[in-house]
Parts: sequence; C-alpha cells; structure tokens
Amino acid sequence: MDEHQHLTIVSKSDAQTEDIATSIGSKLVGNEVIELVADLGGGKTTFTRGLARGIGSSDHVSSPSFTISNEYKGKKLELIHFDFYRLNEAGSIENALIEFLNKPGSVVVVEWADIIKQLLPSKRLSIGFRVIDDQSRELKLSYPKSLNYLVEGL
Repeated sequence: MDEHQHLTIVSKSDAQTEDIATSIGSKLVGNEVIELVADLGGGKTTFTRGLARGIGSSDHVSSPSFTISNEYKGKKLELIHFDFYRLNEAGSIENALIEFLNKPGSVVVVEWADIIKQLLPSKRLSIGFRVIDDQSRELKLSYPKSLNYLVEGL
C-alpha cells in the first residue's frame, strides 16, 4: 500500500489558489484523479480553473453543480470535472465516471465525492479547503508517494 504524504499550503488570494492549481495542472500526465473537498464557496471552482489552465485549456471553467459534469480540453489532456452535490445517488452518472476514470489522456476532478467514494482509486490527490477569510484558504493535500511529481515545487 502506497503511504500517503501530506502538504499544507496557505493561499492568500483566489489568484494564488489558481496559480497553485496551474502548477499542479502543468504536471498532469493523464489518468490522475483529484478529489476536492470543501464547503460551498471554498475555492473548488477557482482551483479547477487553475488545473484547466495548467493543461493548456482556454475553455471557460464553471461549477458543474447543475450540469453534474463539465469537460475541458487541453493541449494533450482532457479534464473532466464532476460535482455530485445535488445527487443523493450516483445513478447513471456512475457509468460516465467509470468510463472517464479508465480513459487514457483524461484527468478526473471530483467534488462532493461521498456517494461515489468507493469508485475512486486510492491513488488520488485529495485536497481539503478550509476558508480562513474572504480571500485566504488553507489547502491540505493528501496523496500517495507515486503522485509526488504533482506537488514538487509548491
């Protein structure tokens, strides 16, 4: 079993949160899973915007709260952003999630993952966001050693 590493970063602004995510996004190679854990307004969409920028996407990034999922095309990768906030059960979206988890060249970002937690691989980057004030967030990253390359230099 791959032992998990932990890293805590304090971001002082939305721009800094996005820059942290852009750094991680620029290191993605495909088939990674990123779990974002935060309350509403915690910074998940801002972080995803940075990930998309990091893979070279110029697509407009928005919260998929109502659409359940959004896809962003990068230069070499595709970022699929799932939000299970409004669902009591995964239903048919579970099949789409499984398909993307196994699709080469894709990166899956998941918010409100409780109802599909059993489907997520243990080899994932999990980021918990804690609101400090209007702009500042504490980001707690947890990841297996095999994903060290994503956080190098942060």
